[in-house]
Amino acid sequence: MNKFFKNLPAWVDVTTRGQCEATLITNAAAGQTPEELKAAADLQLYLLDQDGPLPDDAERARKRSFRIGKQQPDGMSKVDGWLDPEARATLEAVQAKLGAPGMCNPADDVPCRSGTPSQAQIDNDIRSAEQRNHDALVAMGRIALGTDLGDHNGLPVTVVVTTTMQELEHGAGLALTHTGSKLPIPDLIRMAARGAHPYLLVFDKHTNVPLYLGRARRTASLGQRLALFGRDHGCTRPNCTAPASRSQAHHVDQDWRDDGKTDITNLALACGCDNRAADTGGWTTTMKNGRAH
Repeated sequence: MNKFFKNLPAWVDVTTRGQCEATLITNAAAGQTPEELKAAADLQLYLLDQDGPLPDDAERARKRSFRIGKQQPDGMSKVDGWLDPEARATLEAVQAKLGAPGMCNPADDVPCRSGTPSQAQIDNDIRSAEQRNHDALVAMGRIALGTDLGDHNGLPVTVVVTTTMQELEHGAGLALTHTGSKLPIPDLIRMAARGAHPYLLVFDKHTNVPLYLGRARRTASLGQRLALFGRDHGCTRPNCTAPASRSQAHHVDQDWRDDGKTDITNLALACGCDNRAADTGGWTTTMKNGRAH
């Protein structure tokens, strides 16, 4: 009752308030349960103010969020968050197409990603609506990665993966992405077979990539960044867990301003704050046996 009157709009007159109170008291006297009384109060409030409170743009902007949780031992990750109206409308439009029965089904030998799926693909689609929405999100990401998104921290905006030839040949084990996720080798092989092109070849044929640039440029090249990811995986400061996607190429033994060379033997990954700390925070770095210390 108290919550009902607290939420009543200020424009409701005294007579109407009294009528609402009488109605709710009658319902309570009739032996309604607390749940039934709450439902009756909610109905009264809705009938009085069907439009509800005006949307608050500032509150929606503050509340919007999307978070991918920690990767679990089985490789799965839980997501949660809040979508603002624009984000919801955008995702619903994508899911209506790419999440329709028969579309983007990973169980199909050749999934339908554009146009209209065949009747056989529709009939054989046993996925739930939630599973189809998941697969639509993957397809949307694949489409985005197929456009020119440039680079981020010197690495291409795509799936960059490091693994070993032994793991690839045996189709088992875990690859590591430059964003810090673990990707099962069978999933990596399936991605490559279905048109995704993760950066792998550079590690097999790294001798063809220029890794020694001397004083020709200050920043590391794409080939050097990929090689650094393959060697360092992420920030090299002890106990720092920043992945390669959030790390910079740090000149180790001799800084660029001190005539240091942009060679792979003088480079290591360091996240932004640790890269700066090596200069101003009392840290020093040196290369020993091909590794940053």
